[in-house]
Amino acid sequence: MTYVPHSDADRKAMLADIGAKTVGELFQVVPEEVRYPLLNLPRAMSEVEILRELQAMSERNADVAHNLCFLGAGAYNHYVPSVVDHIVSRSEFFTAYTPYQPELSQGTLQALFEYQSMMCALTGMEVVNASHYDGATAAAEAVIMAVSVGRGKRHKVIVSPFLHPEYRETIRTYTQGMELDIAGDESAANTLDVLTGMLDKQTACVIVQNPDFLGRMASPAVLSNLAEAAHAAGALFVVSANPVSLGLLVPPGEYGADIVVGEGQPLGNELNYGGPYLGYFACREEYVRKMAGRLAGETVDVHGKRGFVLTLSTREQHIRREKATSNICTNQALCALAAGVHLAALGKCGVRQIAELNYHRAHYAAERIDALSGYSVDRSAPFFNEFIVSIPIAPAKLNERLLEQGIVGGYDLGKDYPDRAGQMLFCVTELNSRRDIDCLIDALAEVA
Repeated sequence: MTYVPHSDADRKAMLADIGAKTVGELFQVVPEEVRYPLLNLPRAMSEVEILRELQAMSERNADVAHNLCFLGAGAYNHYVPSVVDHIVSRSEFFTAYTPYQPELSQGTLQALFEYQSMMCALTGMEVVNASHYDGATAAAEAVIMAVSVGRGKRHKVIVSPFLHPEYRETIRTYTQGMELDIAGDESAANTLDVLTGMLDKQTACVIVQNPDFLGRMASPAVLSNLAEAAHAAGALFVVSANPVSLGLLVPPGEYGADIVVGEGQPLGNELNYGGPYLGYFACREEYVRKMAGRLAGETVDVHGKRGFVLTLSTREQHIRREKATSNICTNQALCALAAGVHLAALGKCGVRQIAELNYHRAHYAAERIDALSGYSVDRSAPFFNEFIVSIPIAPAKLNERLLEQGIVGGYDLGKDYPDRAGQMLFCVTELNSRRDIDCLIDALAEVA
């Protein structure tokens, strides 16, 4: 089958229109000496040979299928039930994209509707869109939405320094032409109490992460007080949350969040070498008209039968550009579908069980590491499944030694927080068994 649609007659007509006799004439402006350069390519290989070489190259990757992994910091190694890949690989969904003719995309729309409904229950919010590129994009869109809710009259955004560093960078990139004052993220000393003191009538929103990037959890009471202070100043309260943690922790909607965002990768999506991922975005219904993205809704047709529609499409591809809430013109609907299948397969009890496994196994690991000579776990605040460890040697050297024993170590916090040089962030999920954790302890003890 040919994918070239033009016939010889078509090509002759086009050449005649531009005043050329042959296609070759179009390249006369290219110097002759560089038209056909000699390419120093390796010898030709058969399919068998090239597959063998590619397989050998792939074996050099330190992947989680062949190594124990205790690295988190925004991307997490969770178990993905087989049913997830089975469903998302079906031909009806495998090329899931924007339903430009939504009435003909009932399967995709229903899947997105179910995803939105389950995420509303998980976050305690009223509306969830479907969806954004990743957690960083969702956080940036939350800031833009907050500014829009304030009708562009508020130009200050307070960002916690313990929001994921890449989220903070993305927020600055997104808003660099908006003349916003991004406050709060420049000092690691800016605690939630300090952020509260920064609120004023110019503040569009304050955005925090719970559990924060260091794994620490703030109490619902403290977060509720911050939400009340933000609302008193006329600002919105934005919370970034690990969706797995919400199986155990109080949902942000219950302590006053106006917008809840986060990385949905832990829900049914593999690590995938860093992407594609899923940014979830939830808000209160009163702000829905300012929300970026799309909403899939449920209705009935002319015969009274249940059907699904695009209830809201505020992207620039659907409406006039100047009225769009965002210029992001697509998303990973397939990733949202995977998250929906994952949540449906687990159910309420399963989601809670996974969260409890993460919590208890992380605390077992923290206790074992804290008992090692030369290591110290930061216990200044409660944590979910990530925790801070002070280590006896340089983080890069420690990870190198661990990898020699088939273990992917933690995250070097000194890269983002200079005052935390010599500290690492370790992560434990349900895929880290007690035996895996004991292997890590033995390896750490040997290194020390």
